[in-house]
Amino acid sequence: MHPEKTIRPLSEISPKPELLGNNGLYRAPTEHLQITASNDLEAMSAFLSEYSESPGTLRQYKRECERLFLWAWSECKKPVSSLTRQDFEGYMNFLADPQPAGVWCGPKAPRTTDRWRPFVGPIEEKAVMAAVAAINSLMSYWVDSGYVTGNPLGLIRQRRKKLRGATDTTSSQQWRLDQDAKVERFLDPDMWKAVTQAIDGMPEETARQSEEKERLRFITSFLYMLGPRASELEHQRMNSFREERGLWWWFVIGKGDKRAKVPVPDDMVQALVRYRKFRGLSAVPSPKDISPLLVSVKDGTPITARRLNQILKRLFKVAANLLPPELEYKKDKLEAASAHWGRHTSITARVDSGMNTSFVQKDARHVDSRTTNLYIHSEDERWHEESQKLRLQWHEGN
Repeated sequence: MHPEKTIRPLSEISPKPELLGNNGLYRAPTEHLQITASNDLEAMSAFLSEYSESPGTLRQYKRECERLFLWAWSECKKPVSSLTRQDFEGYMNFLADPQPAGVWCGPKAPRTTDRWRPFVGPIEEKAVMAAVAAINSLMSYWVDSGYVTGNPLGLIRQRRKKLRGATDTTSSQQWRLDQDAKVERFLDPDMWKAVTQAIDGMPEETARQSEEKERLRFITSFLYMLGPRASELEHQRMNSFREERGLWWWFVIGKGDKRAKVPVPDDMVQALVRYRKFRGLSAVPSPKDISPLLVSVKDGTPITARRLNQILKRLFKVAANLLPPELEYKKDKLEAASAHWGRHTSITARVDSGMNTSFVQKDARHVDSRTTNLYIHSEDERWHEESQKLRLQWHEGN
């Protein structure tokens, strides 16, 4: 594999034997190996298998592992298990500016086409740190499993210091926390109104159109009222809604395989009842109801997080065109919205409604209260309102 050639997905490559890492520089004695892996690819697969129940984390880690392997083979001509501290330093610089750009970067395209590239373009510092966190998890797993003798990435002190400032480590995952930036990727009341208008205006001339409309109404209600991640809507089942002592709760397995329960407001209960009745189901699910929360209108199979995002992207584009002329400046933001904006919208709506922030934190399933605080804009809004007292004094000439 040579840099001047097109970079292909990892699954399509048959690397030279010396790149597989059977005899990597930092391979540990096999008598202490705790995983079934004779080379780097098998050791990577063992690592990724640990996240099979966390689709979002799995996608991220798989992407970063692939990028690292492609770079090690192409640029360093060595297996990942032979990368040194200096190699990893070089890789972090490469992430910030993948070169040659024509080889490594390109517009999003299907992996099966020649247009596919590992990167869209250079990635910002926060994204570099997230990539480093994923790779550090891989290398730490290799050390803990007895596959390699050490983690050279851990020797890069300056980057690790930055990483600690950008991420917080829990027992099951590493997550990013920007303490200086408020969350702005949410739909404000004007944009949300346009979204509901877009749904209400959808046609119902055919059975399929009616089903698409009701499903979209349920999806948006779910996002607004419970703030789920897209992957949670993909994998949770109807019996995740349960009644306890007359109160309804949503039981969810979320990020990092963490189990939680979220109170279900009455309006969400009614949205659930409406959707289930439309589908010919009982008003509320039984404990044995393992049917998917969301299904394809075409064949009744569960819809994926990716498909969910596609459906919502189309809705947001339609909604953006419904904004009145005086709100046209919000159009670009609404068109850029994705499924995850629904979660941000839900959390922001909770804060703006006056809910106690400790309960907002529990609803959002935030480990750190600082994450919840990123959704609090009231002080900035008061500050901005006060600034309006200053008026521009201008001489009015003839």
